[in-house]
Amino acid sequence: MKKLLISPSNMALGEQESQIYQNILKQSTEISLNLMAVKVENHPDDFLGWCYELLDVAKNRINFDLLDDHQLPTVKKLQDLLISAISFLQVKTLRIAPWPVISEFIADRQEILALEEQFKLMDYIATLRETTLQEMIVEDRLALAGKHTAKHDVSVYQFDTEWFGSTKSAKGFHQQLADLPALFDQALAHIPLEGPVTEAHYQAFMIAYLGAFNGSDEKPTLAPATRLLAMRRPDVFTPISNNRLDALCQAFGIARLNNRDFERYWVDIVQTIAKMPWFAMATETNELEGHLVKIKALIPTFFYYADKDTPTSSNYYKLLHKPKRASTSSGSRTVKRSKESAATLVDRALNDEAIPEHIKAKRDSIISEVEKGRSVDETIQLMRTIFG
Repeated sequence: MKKLLISPSNMALGEQESQIYQNILKQSTEISLNLMAVKVENHPDDFLGWCYELLDVAKNRINFDLLDDHQLPTVKKLQDLLISAISFLQVKTLRIAPWPVISEFIADRQEILALEEQFKLMDYIATLRETTLQEMIVEDRLALAGKHTAKHDVSVYQFDTEWFGSTKSAKGFHQQLADLPALFDQALAHIPLEGPVTEAHYQAFMIAYLGAFNGSDEKPTLAPATRLLAMRRPDVFTPISNNRLDALCQAFGIARLNNRDFERYWVDIVQTIAKMPWFAMATETNELEGHLVKIKALIPTFFYYADKDTPTSSNYYKLLHKPKRASTSSGSRTVKRSKESAATLVDRALNDEAIPEHIKAKRDSIISEVEKGRSVDETIQLMRTIFG
């Protein structure tokens, strides 16, 4: 372990990497005795590999039973520092890597990224782009805005809507979006669905987005705005999130953005990514690259740290594997939907040619059950069982 801990001192680290290494060492010192008890046989000769190895020690191989309670926050801090370092180092490669290297890196990580699920989200969002937020059912509006709820029926929303920047903690944003969706439609209308997006387009969006909060006690923040932009034009705008902003800004060599840096977002994030070699080189030579080219501004999000637990942390996965809860004696269920939402979800399911006509004839009954909270698939299956 001692050899592992000191090995970066023999690597040619840049200034940023050296500072990261020193911060990691500070946390390691406080639990040095516990770390020394771990046998290490793998000694990577690169800093990224070193971070992965030490993180595996801190997460899986250290003896937590021997840790004092006051040491647990130190271990968590060490893990967080290493995860942030890995994200920084991987995102940093975007500055010089050519397109084939980028696409190969993502291809090798498809499973831990839950890439199929993320693509399903973007395919679904593509069907919503020409519908205004005001016209959308609540579930679709939240899917576009980045907040997952139990109302997102797993038979329809076969993905976590919070990939590419969760906004669930932006309560003020969601209150305004629910109350005044037309104002956000006016903002998004400034961003063309096709063709070049100019700074003038973005400036017009920004003014309208900020205006959507006039007269409100809520302050407009940058992260939710970038989520809306990224869903409208995923080939131009990259979503940002507070928990990954340090790694992104460090990797791009820029000062950290704050959540009100609307002007700097265009210059430091959008234009910086657009000037990277792989961005201009992005071409479709296989099915995977075909998906990636359409959403190439989202590619930096695939370079953040992910591991084998990432797919199972998906809200979709959790809902899909959630134990079924029995209804109460009154027949009410925990997740109720509006009649509009229930009807929309049911109609989408009944459009399937495999659904028999006599089941489709039960549309009103199915909507009634879905409105109460039963899932669409569960209700249709129940109808099949009852009516053959």
